[in-house]
Amino acid sequence: MALIKPAQRNVEVVVAAVAARDAARARAFAAKHDIARVHDSYDTLIADADLDAVYNPLPNSLHGRWTRAALAAGKHVLCEKPFTANAAEAREVADLAATSGRVVMEAFHYSYHPLTVRIGQIIASGELGNLQRVEATLCYPLPMFSDIRYDYSLAGGATMDAGCYAVHMARTFGGGTPKVVAAQAKLRDRRIDRAMTAELRFAGGHTGRIHCSMWSSNLLQISAKVLGERGELRVLNPVMPQFFHRLAVRSTEGKRVERFSRRPSYAYQLDAFAAAVLRGETVKTTPHDAVENMTVIDAIYRAAGLPLREPT
Repeated sequence: MALIKPAQRNVEVVVAAVAARDAARARAFAAKHDIARVHDSYDTLIADADLDAVYNPLPNSLHGRWTRAALAAGKHVLCEKPFTANAAEAREVADLAATSGRVVMEAFHYSYHPLTVRIGQIIASGELGNLQRVEATLCYPLPMFSDIRYDYSLAGGATMDAGCYAVHMARTFGGGTPKVVAAQAKLRDRRIDRAMTAELRFAGGHTGRIHCSMWSSNLLQISAKVLGERGELRVLNPVMPQFFHRLAVRSTEGKRVERFSRRPSYAYQLDAFAAAVLRGETVKTTPHDAVENMTVIDAIYRAAGLPLREPT
């Protein structure tokens, strides 16, 4: 969904190789998706001279390590969120990316969908007036506690997996990187959050809140709300609007509902990545942006009394 299908519909992109720790699984995946080459290690894949770019969907704790390795091999990188295990590692990767001459893009695919673009336009237009509060929520049920997303050694936790989206939405719609005022976690164990709520404050004086969970009484909610002195904006499912979405605006100009393309957000993301690699166009989800996002995530963990995640 994130890469194979979008690439099949993108004339500028070919998924030419795949690597896995288990070569048999890699061969099965390649056969299913018509991928020409299989590598039996990540090292041999990033050394493949015929490849322009690498997609890094590994567990969180491995994102930084293999993005650095791909850059060292001269490859462009589309790295899954969260960018790294923590902000310090994100800065290391960002510094390397800045001197590499290569595109490094964090895969917050929703950022490239017309729905997100439109939300930005509405906020920038002043229709809502000066911002007062921004709230973002991403909750989904994951009761399989053996899943890697609950594994501290792989930089797991609800704030890393679901919360990174909520933090990114709060920053995107709030117009900056906020300070974390307070945070409270619901725990799976002493180091892993299964849910998190954090209160935020932006430099402009407006406040914010993020809520996320992988297992809590709030089983499924993906939404954002932007409140201003002259109106409010509410959006249902800003993360994957191709499945369903609703943007409702109420202001002094009236009430309305807007709807957008059902084309997958991942397809827009791949368009942007290809345009950056092939034509030097700019991207929204840069390494610098990733550092800002990881800085807020780290601050949330500190405020909740939990240890930061570590790379492996």
